Amino acid sequence: MKKLVAYFSASGTTKQVANVLANAIDADTFEIVPQETYTDADLNWMDKKSRSSLETADKSSRPQIKNRLENVKEYDVVFLGFPIWWYSAPRIINTFLESYDFSGKTIVLFATSGGSGLGNTATDLKVSCDKTTNIISGKMLNGRHSKEELKSWAESLKL
Repeated sequence: MKKLVAYFSASGTTKQVANVLANAIDADTFEIVPQETYTDADLNWMDKKSRSSLETADKSSRPQIKNRLENVKEYDVVFLGFPIWWYSAPRIINTFLESYDFSGKTIVLFATSGGSGLGNTATDLKVSCDKTTNIISGKMLNGRHSKEELKSWAESLKL
């Protein structure tokens, strides 16, 4: 079974976790890079007019992705990581899911957050996938996790 860890990281936190996870489960990595980089002002959640606030409020928002994953068909399982913004995945995750054919594949979500959990994120993201895509809610991976912890978690999913 070939695995991929795909992730979006606005501040570097999710990237760190994604790299440890990929190493722990012997997976390839793919960083989802936005066409337009997010600035600190864009990420200011206290400003209702910041870019991230406006994108989150608009369910149809689909920020463009700068890079392309060429070999998605090779992967059976995709671990998909992102920061939680206002109790959900950033809209660029919808863009990613809608950019490829994940039919018949399993997508395991993982996220980082300063305070909130995954909530209904898996259900919310299903609208961006084929009905045969299996999305697993996964886990919040805040703080430092050892390679062994992440390997154990991934194995416990029995994929």
